[in-house]
Amino acid sequence: MSIEINFRDKNLIPIWEKIQNCRRLSMADGVQLFRTPDIISLGKIAHFVQKQKSGDAVYFVLNQKIEPTNICVLACKFCDFATKAGKPDAYEMTIHEILHKLTPEIHEVHITGGLHPDWQWEYYLEMLRQIKANFPNLDIKAFTAVEIDFFSKKFKLPLHEVLRQLKEAGLRTMPGGGAEVFSERVRKKLYSSKIGAKTWFEVHKLAHSMGIPTNSTILYGHIETIEERVAHMVRLREAQDETGGFLTFIPLAFQPGDTGIKPRNQFTSAIDDLKMIAVSRLMLDNFPHIKAYWVMLTEEVASVALNFGADDMDGTVGGERIAHDAGAVSPSKLAKDQIVKIIRDAGKIPVERDVYYDPLKLYAENVIGKIPYLNSVPFYENFEKKQFKILPVNPRRMGILAEDNQIDAGLFSLVDYMRLNDSLELLPFCIATRDQVKSVMLFSNHGWGDLEGKTIGICDDTATSVKLLSILLEAKYGVRATFKRMHTGVNDYSEYDAVLLIGDEALKFNKFGLAGFELVFDLAKEWYDWRKLPFVFAVWAVKKSLPENQKKGLTEQIHRSLESGENSFDSVGQFHAQRVGLSPEETVEYLRGFNYRLGEREKAAIEEFRTLLTKVATEKV
Repeated sequence: MSIEINFRDKNLIPIWEKIQNCRRLSMADGVQLFRTPDIISLGKIAHFVQKQKSGDAVYFVLNQKIEPTNICVLACKFCDFATKAGKPDAYEMTIHEILHKLTPEIHEVHITGGLHPDWQWEYYLEMLRQIKANFPNLDIKAFTAVEIDFFSKKFKLPLHEVLRQLKEAGLRTMPGGGAEVFSERVRKKLYSSKIGAKTWFEVHKLAHSMGIPTNSTILYGHIETIEERVAHMVRLREAQDETGGFLTFIPLAFQPGDTGIKPRNQFTSAIDDLKMIAVSRLMLDNFPHIKAYWVMLTEEVASVALNFGADDMDGTVGGERIAHDAGAVSPSKLAKDQIVKIIRDAGKIPVERDVYYDPLKLYAENVIGKIPYLNSVPFYENFEKKQFKILPVNPRRMGILAEDNQIDAGLFSLVDYMRLNDSLELLPFCIATRDQVKSVMLFSNHGWGDLEGKTIGICDDTATSVKLLSILLEAKYGVRATFKRMHTGVNDYSEYDAVLLIGDEALKFNKFGLAGFELVFDLAKEWYDWRKLPFVFAVWAVKKSLPENQKKGLTEQIHRSLESGENSFDSVGQFHAQRVGLSPEETVEYLRGFNYRLGEREKAAIEEFRTLLTKVATEKV
């Protein structure tokens, strides 16, 4: 669970001890990290945290950047992109021109641009509608908080209504631009006419409450101080504690261009860039991802950053102009093959993703899937990788990847194992409950009998749990409801009569409650009270096509790792408690509530579930 680091800077040792004990870093810690000359040790600490969160995965997306216009009502000193109408370099794109830049191979379109003084509200909505109509599988990430605030004021619409209409038109996520640095001193000097931190956070928190996840950024390397950088991160961390809606943090290195701003250096140094990535990873303990934005870092620095805390390379970013108009020296477009090579050279798994960071395709062999929930920790905490790399992935997505022959082994959702048992070989390990589970929970405004015809939100993570819910509703209670799949992350739960959550999120809400829902049902307890059997949520399985020596070696390795994990529940509980919002004692009690070995009762429970699953499916037909 730990690594040996030979510190040249002894001031880092207390910070490293905090990290090992899963304790949050302070403002002073952040400043110390920036001031350390021991860049190697800093990188090792950040890489340790990165691997705890992302395993060996580094994400990228096939995306297209669209900047519909550079005409802008603002005149920020740091911007070399914006201009005024009538200037020789001014341009405006039609919707037809925007659509012409998109292709079916792209997974994400990223739209930001100038604040045009004359365009009408309908133009923006129609832009999104036409993109979705012509490219239905394309996710739209669009409009910074600056643009959302501009739309609200220009078109006299409340912020909530602006976001509602954009979401209805096809908006899925929002970029994090416009944050710059959360410092009034800097804002007054460099972009006094632009929104400050108060409005930026208001827009993003509102988006999160409406089920729109967002990114976040910092623009560094101009006139900001180290203390202002750290304060910026602390404010983001506090907001993430409140909403949980930020997907990633993106440090953006300032590109001076012809802005007239005189930074300390013409460009940030590689050391400064790597420190920024590493400190971000350590300070933002509640952020799932840190991005090495190669457009501004250069691909060489971005490659090193993958071992300094970053787990995201962004993507192909065709059409990016804002940074390059300001003098960015990276290539304007990086091909997929080059991104894959950079990630592989860093010793990582290249993971092609969608806008929500769900894996779509892996470019690696010998990959083991890891369910990224507390209940699977005993298997993985002391797992020796040897010839395998680890990919944290939710149960449903792991099944999809296995079906595409991209996962060699893993802790599979029971339903996915049943579906893929022609190609998967069962190992003698599982995640099974004794009676209650505490982390597969139905939050509802209705009792079981009153859910007839109601709409239940189903989180995108789950495969087995949704089948269990269906069996309980139909076979136990004689009720049929409508299931609606929700994406992973923040959601507007108010549109549902009940919601099914799993994993650490369900564990947290089971303790603290989920706003808007009065009743909470533990699906494993419902099953146990009904069938008097444990419930098996996941089983270890391996591809049948793997060589026998690999299967045997992996089985022995899982056995050793599990024994070690079960013997260290107390330390595991201490390390993971804060992450999931439990006390160390509650964490240990939760872990002790599982069976991790596939015994006779667990096998009987699987067969009982299989029988009921077939019965419910037949009755539906």
